[in-house]
Amino acid sequence: MRVLLLHNRYRSLGGEERTVEDIFGLLAARGHQVERLERSSASAGRARAARGLLAGGVDPEEVGAAVRRMRADVVHAHNVHPLFGWRALAAARSAGARTVFHLHNFRLFCAIAIAYRDGAPCYRCRGQNTLPGLRLRCRGSWPEAAVYAAGLHRQQPHLFDKVERFVVVSEAHGNRLVELGLPADKATTLRNFVPAQRFVAESRAGEGRYALVAGRLVEEKGFDVAVRAAVSAGVPLVVAGQGPDGPRLEQLAGGGDVRFTGLLTPERLAEVRREAGVVLAPSRCEEACPYSVLDASAAGVPVLASDRGGLPELVSPDGVVLGAEDQRAWTEALGQLWGDPPERARLGAVALERARERLGEERYYRGLMEVYEER
Repeated sequence: MRVLLLHNRYRSLGGEERTVEDIFGLLAARGHQVERLERSSASAGRARAARGLLAGGVDPEEVGAAVRRMRADVVHAHNVHPLFGWRALAAARSAGARTVFHLHNFRLFCAIAIAYRDGAPCYRCRGQNTLPGLRLRCRGSWPEAAVYAAGLHRQQPHLFDKVERFVVVSEAHGNRLVELGLPADKATTLRNFVPAQRFVAESRAGEGRYALVAGRLVEEKGFDVAVRAAVSAGVPLVVAGQGPDGPRLEQLAGGGDVRFTGLLTPERLAEVRREAGVVLAPSRCEEACPYSVLDASAAGVPVLASDRGGLPELVSPDGVVLGAEDQRAWTEALGQLWGDPPERARLGAVALERARERLGEERYYRGLMEVYEER
């Protein structure tokens, strides 16, 4: 199998960059010819980015040329906005490749991709109706909001036409996207995976020294719920990450046993995670398949998760799912689990076993090949 991965890199690194890297490594290790064609929003400039979004991408002939040069069987696209767009996928099909579009978020419909604003999930934009995002200025400024509203509106039907298979990363994610207008008959669910070398041999959650939350410090992640719960329950908490909500979270921590590490390298974060007794995922937005939960499970650390998006699927049936805004429930659940090391050890072992079964690379590889080979 010859596969060309397309990805428009974001201005800041995130889970999609990891997914592209992991898929590249998985395919290469299995003997497939795989290449990456990437463009970067950080180096594009606002004028070129706007032009690409409105025009359906720039330089699509580069994609067609790459397909013909490597005789690609599949073009597997991740983020395509603003520089690839639907024209890149049209060029790939014209050159003879099957087109797969991996949906990690809600960017098909939502200008800010996370489908969240004003303290709650938001699905005002649906189908080709992107006017709510313009009216509410979800991108911040009127010009940028207008470009995104027009660009997403214009590109959507072309993407539906030129993509042969959409990959969604959880059942909840797929159901929501179909509700918003994604063609259901073109969607396949394939959860993210954890490479084999990142699984631990056994859980050490019963010996954990603190609770952990990790990710970008933004309001929609709900880390304020975790901080309040830890302080109220008297549980030591490590907050790993950086972002605009950091100062508020530090204020909420007050005199509690809460340590803010800032942004950690993946290697250092893995070390911190291995010393945790529980990981909290209190997201208010509908996260599709966050790596913070996958990595916790692969490290044998139990997770307390909110009831939003794909989180319940990742921790069920043995994990703990809590109402995203139920502060009392979070405090009680964290305090109870922290005070019961044997239960932490049991849940950690169960999480690790289930992760090997559901989140390992063998399962993922089989599913990916089915997507690639389907006709």
